[in-house]
Amino acid sequence: MTSRQRLLKALANEKPDRLPATTHTLQKYYLNTYENGASFSEFFESHRLDLIDWIRPFKPDATRGQYWSDSEATGYEGIVSDDWRITTENLQDPQYKTVRYTIDTPEGSLSMILQGNEYTHWVKEHLLKEPQELELIRKYAPHFVCDTDDVESHAAAIGQKGIVRSVIPVFDIYGQPGCWQDAAVLVGIEKLIYATFDDPQWVKELLAFLRDRKLSYIHSMKNTPIDVIELGGGDASTTVISPGIFQEFVAPFDAPLIDAAHDAGQKIVYHTCGGMMPILEDIVAMNPDAMETFTPPGMGADVDLAEAHARIGDKVCFIGGFDQGYYLWRSTPEETYAEVKRCFEAAGRDGGYIIAPSDHFFDAKPELIDAFSAAAADCTYDTEG
Repeated sequence: MTSRQRLLKALANEKPDRLPATTHTLQKYYLNTYENGASFSEFFESHRLDLIDWIRPFKPDATRGQYWSDSEATGYEGIVSDDWRITTENLQDPQYKTVRYTIDTPEGSLSMILQGNEYTHWVKEHLLKEPQELELIRKYAPHFVCDTDDVESHAAAIGQKGIVRSVIPVFDIYGQPGCWQDAAVLVGIEKLIYATFDDPQWVKELLAFLRDRKLSYIHSMKNTPIDVIELGGGDASTTVISPGIFQEFVAPFDAPLIDAAHDAGQKIVYHTCGGMMPILEDIVAMNPDAMETFTPPGMGADVDLAEAHARIGDKVCFIGGFDQGYYLWRSTPEETYAEVKRCFEAAGRDGGYIIAPSDHFFDAKPELIDAFSAAAADCTYDTEG
């Protein structure tokens, strides 16, 4: 099979010719530090992994008066309108690059601060500081649409070499695809959890706004050649919240997005980089096509692949389950090879499994990535019968 055929077969929860092997995104830091600045496609080809082309085909909705910002003038590259103007200010910090983003609307301003280093970025000051500020984003935040021409261009370029993967739009400046995860970025996860007890109606109003904004984008994706779309986020895992919060504040808002994606002819992978075991069936009940990341205890979560497969393996494709912290950095090639085989025995024998690191990585030894892909190539299926 080609990489495309192999990945699509697994996403359909069926048996391909062998175990598909890929990774969840790639960090520029890794490519520059360990791969001499290789491109994404060069990385996949050199390590004989199944290629994924990650795209974010968002564009302004001209019918709503939206347009691309003048990044040279404002320091911000993104979608704005006359009623939603974003500017940046570099702040002094002895250790990290620190940027304040200010959003100006006709009825007031909002601001947030992001910090970053050579590895990643994070939120230092959250956007929503008072409950009433929800009205500003509900009234003035732009609604993105899908750039179908961009999707078709990527799909044509990748051909049979792999699949095209995208995400449900995140909130402006910085966010995550799931409604709860996006809300956690806007408010702060601790404050958001407290609010589920102190002001649950306000939390649901915020989540409903985020849901509807994402729905408007999904409706614009109908029948575009994206192979799988990511939804969810780690703040919806049971490493962070209780199953009860998931059932009341996560599933009711993310499930309609999955239904809408299916109506638009799209497949959804639900991303939970953290604890999953107490909510496996709750995630399956939302009807995603695939689930990830099945993070093992060695990476700080709780997933037992064999138990998870026994409970839900016939209902959904599994992606992930591999401890990249140890087996792509500190182990021997032989140990890495054996761990891939163990994951295959635990979750892959019946098909519907794509082995991948349980989220992205920054540091990894190329020879261990080669052992990872070699082991996957040796995990074969009898496709004749």
